[in-house]
Amino acid sequence: MNYKQDKTEPFWWSMFAAGGMVAAMLIPMHLFVAGLAVPLGLLNPDTVSYESMREMISHPLAKIYFFVLIVMPLYHAAHRVRFSLYELGIREFSISMHYLCYGGALLGTGFAAYIFFHLL
Repeated sequence: MNYKQDKTEPFWWSMFAAGGMVAAMLIPMHLFVAGLAVPLGLLNPDTVSYESMREMISHPLAKIYFFVLIVMPLYHAAHRVRFSLYELGIREFSISMHYLCYGGALLGTGFAAYIFFHLL
């Protein structure tokens, strides 16, 4: 199947855009708060201790935040990998390329959902 004839392409482009926004806006902010704010003295070390983080992640809104923080860049990466492989001339394997790329993102979504909403 030619990727230009795919009827689900607008959906995947919107997931690509949303994943890019999360990767560009939320991940740097999260890395700053979680990784740099304590060494720079901007945040109390007790705020990011294991116990406080464990308590925070048990809140449903925090679970949703971390779920989005992990899952949306998966779709962004899947779209980038798919079209990068097309540009390199790799059009199809034994299974269609979009099944491999987006299927991996869907598996990652299911795995993240299982962890966040069943284990934590």
